[in-house]
Amino acid sequence: MLLLKINRFHVFLLILVSGFFIWSIIKPSHYPIWILEVGPSVIILIIVISQYNKIRLTSLSYCIIALLAILTFIGGHYTYDDVPLFDFLQNQYDLKRNDYDRFGHFLKGLVVIVFREILILKTPLTSGKWVQFLAFCMTLTVSACYEIIEWLAGKIAKRETKDFVGAQGDMWDAQWDMSLTLIGSIIVLLLLTRWHNRLIHDHDFKEKQRS
Repeated sequence: MLLLKINRFHVFLLILVSGFFIWSIIKPSHYPIWILEVGPSVIILIIVISQYNKIRLTSLSYCIIALLAILTFIGGHYTYDDVPLFDFLQNQYDLKRNDYDRFGHFLKGLVVIVFREILILKTPLTSGKWVQFLAFCMTLTVSACYEIIEWLAGKIAKRETKDFVGAQGDMWDAQWDMSLTLIGSIIVLLLLTRWHNRLIHDHDFKEKQRS
């Protein structure tokens, strides 16, 4: 019975994320950094999978969780300042830094949708300003936690300031990263709120039919 309740697309996402995880763990640049960068994503994935039948989210939220996990696995494998594609872009366009870290933190703004959905589905709150505000605050909290993890990763790996995880010598790196997550979350709320409301409505209706 359990297998019948599992959405095939969600299974595909799980297989995709598992593939990236296996690739990521094979000869990463620095194992201590890999553990600290990838660890939080692995913990979140375990929680999401274990609660799948209790807290069933929309496919949009699972896509966001999968995407952010994959980005973390890539960053953990290479370290955020040495991702090859962004090294190429840095050299091609004479950029001052590898911007994979900036790119990743901007996309972390997408997690505001996941928090928003959990608040709507699992609390007395309904879609409105309070839900938007709380989801926004939760997203910035996650962003701040990642900055602390990056700082710890740099300390444990004993990397110099110029090689600090993702910072690349920028003393304002943490502020830039959190600002980009802030901007990303605002854009996501402005662009996706109405669509997300429709998805939640359809999802909630289907879940009630199943039960």
